[in-house]
Amino acid sequence: MSLKQIRGRFAPSPTGEMHLGNAWTALLAWLHTRSQGGQMILRIEDLDPDRSREEYVKQLLEDMAWLGLDWDEGPDIGGAYGPYYQSERRNFYEAALEKLEAAKLIYPCYCTRAELHAVAAAPHLGETEYVYPGTCRTLTGKDREERQKQSRRSSVRLTVSNEIICFSDALQGECRQAVEFSCGDFVIRRSDGVFAYQLAVVVDDGSMAITEVLRGADLLMSTPRQLLLYRLLELQPPVFIHVPLLIGTDGSRLSKRHGSLSLANMRKRGIKPETIIGYLAWKAGQIAAWEPLTARDMIGHFSINSIPVAPVVVEDML
Repeated sequence: MSLKQIRGRFAPSPTGEMHLGNAWTALLAWLHTRSQGGQMILRIEDLDPDRSREEYVKQLLEDMAWLGLDWDEGPDIGGAYGPYYQSERRNFYEAALEKLEAAKLIYPCYCTRAELHAVAAAPHLGETEYVYPGTCRTLTGKDREERQKQSRRSSVRLTVSNEIICFSDALQGECRQAVEFSCGDFVIRRSDGVFAYQLAVVVDDGSMAITEVLRGADLLMSTPRQLLLYRLLELQPPVFIHVPLLIGTDGSRLSKRHGSLSLANMRKRGIKPETIIGYLAWKAGQIAAWEPLTARDMIGHFSINSIPVAPVVVEDML
């Protein structure tokens, strides 16, 4: 094991009750960190002011504690790398934006959603719905003045040119993406002034000295954009581990809409945390058969290599 301090994190968005899919990622991230003697950081990704709720933060802290997943730094206990709410870290994002602006790597974009749909080149799974064609990249100062006169608010995009990003994911293996053709120039600050996830997560993980990021495989395709930002901002990227998503028997991804699988609902039904931990450990290939376990029971047995790569089906047993 490396002599460097391992720092892992779980960074949920407080937009609904914590469900089994969240618990899956939280448990695996926690086990990966604790099995290496590392520090666990809890960060609240409440960038979206319209959807984030403080009551969900309170419920999340209770659910994590109920599962037996503790943390060394977080919104309730503080730490040397705070604050631990993204909504309180705007100054970090502003500084990153200024650095990119000084390097002439960003530009204002006045395109409306309707215009982006009309000129879409291809769909993709990133932060914006379509590959951006670079419409506003070459606007002159006069062009921008005209759009401002039309009361158009601008988002901010990062210039992406001939960028091919290659990286090795600890579970998914070798990945390669031509960022220009997968998403084009992507948004790093929305037109309403809210900083985009792609920028915020890089700045936060970089400034918090996070060394390991274990998260859902739905974010695998956005990792090249983040690695590009790590390089441009001169930040040290972490090791990435993208674990499979949990899906229902109907093939749909588990989400906050699956109310029966929220941890709060399962607690009300009398399901024990050891039952959930044991079930998730079994599904993650960490134990041969489903049995009640605490999270700490699993620390000495955890192995990344045992986690399946394909989506994991959750039966209705719980």
